[in-house]
Amino acid sequence: MAGISFFSDMMQSITDRGRRLLAVGTRAEPVQAETTLETLCNMLLSSRGEASGMALAAEILQRWAELGPTGQRDFMLMLHEQFGPDVGKLDKAIDRYRSDRNSNTLIELHQAAEPRRQELVRRLNLAPKGTAKLVEMRERLLGMKDATEQMRAVDADFAHLFGSWFNRGFLTLRPIDWSTPADLLEKIIKYEAVHEIAGWDELRRRLVPPDRRCFAFFHPRLADDPLIFVEVALTTAIPSTITDVLDESRSPIAAQNATTAVFYSISNCQEGLRGISFGNFLIKQVVEDLRRDLPGLKTFVTLSPVPGFAGWLARLRKAEDAGLSEQTLETLDLLDEPDWTDDPERSQAVKAVLLPLAARYFVKEQGHGKRPVDPVARFHLGNGARLERLNFLADRSQKAMRQSHGLMVNYLYKLDDIEKNHEALAQHGEVAASPEVKKLAEAAVTDAGPGGPIRRRHGEMQKT
Repeated sequence: MAGISFFSDMMQSITDRGRRLLAVGTRAEPVQAETTLETLCNMLLSSRGEASGMALAAEILQRWAELGPTGQRDFMLMLHEQFGPDVGKLDKAIDRYRSDRNSNTLIELHQAAEPRRQELVRRLNLAPKGTAKLVEMRERLLGMKDATEQMRAVDADFAHLFGSWFNRGFLTLRPIDWSTPADLLEKIIKYEAVHEIAGWDELRRRLVPPDRRCFAFFHPRLADDPLIFVEVALTTAIPSTITDVLDESRSPIAAQNATTAVFYSISNCQEGLRGISFGNFLIKQVVEDLRRDLPGLKTFVTLSPVPGFAGWLARLRKAEDAGLSEQTLETLDLLDEPDWTDDPERSQAVKAVLLPLAARYFVKEQGHGKRPVDPVARFHLGNGARLERLNFLADRSQKAMRQSHGLMVNYLYKLDDIEKNHEALAQHGEVAASPEVKKLAEAAVTDAGPGGPIRRRHGEMQKT
């Protein structure tokens, strides 16, 4: 941390010298208040001095941060319109490559095709805290509601550069525990995206007991801000509800007695890095660290939310060609009643219909590129995990009931099968699932259970 602080101070010192150079016009034009951002960006691209370049980058980022939403949107459009590829150079490079296809003309074509804004973003990264400010800039870009072709093109350049800058080789894995500095622990509370941390007491319950672990990835240019973190419960069995993990009255076990590591929350911390994958590396690294420290661990599994299920089911219920029987639809109508979970009869009726549909959702339904439609499923199944078990009413929080009707699932990371499972999904769209889940996926969904479907008549529940 001291080395990082020294580097930051040095960068700031160089930038301050560059500002003084710009202010007196030494080998560079003075930066006046009325100088436009577009002019400053062109000055930065033509700058050769390190100090003046860093000062220009800092000036641009500061002015951009002071813009309102409209000004920031105009800046992004300006990047698209004024800082794309040099069309003249690109046309000439294409012609030369067509007439003489060799390594040199290919390199020339590649260089001509790169938008000028990519080099601009690289140079903006020279500013003090430039990486963090550029991540924030992309967050604003992603939040701009008009996902036009121009905005998508600019975002593609940010994503391309971030994919290199945040390569796994630059990331460090650090444990998070109760001795971690308070400002970082506050960020863990803030960034938790799966199971809200209500305050310091709850955070303590997730970090202090001997059967709890937390790990985070950090980048050297964002040393005090995690990119992603995972919370782990060490147990003796695969949990079927989130209460099994987070119950305040539970009795902790010694870490050495645990046989199962449960990844129950994975939270991305930087919205500006959306689409830049860290989670697959995080889980694999944490598994290796846990196996080294606790050789008694044999099972590595998640307890995961299903954020897309309720929306998919709602669309299915409205679709005329969904193939659902009237009895099934009537049972699913119970989901619209606010207290259905409190009635064992209605709850069991819903369970009998919901679990086969959930299995179909995971195993049969496919999105773009034959990938699972659920975002969490895409992540874990894409990593080579197996869909092990569906857990009915595993999370009764308002968020979970709204997103998935309380459903949670276990993904099993069986190390010997990870590559095979990944290839089956990537090459053939085949979802790795346990025999129980596959059986549910094949089951008919027209029967609401052994007692027959439940119908509603005159406001009362009746068995038929």
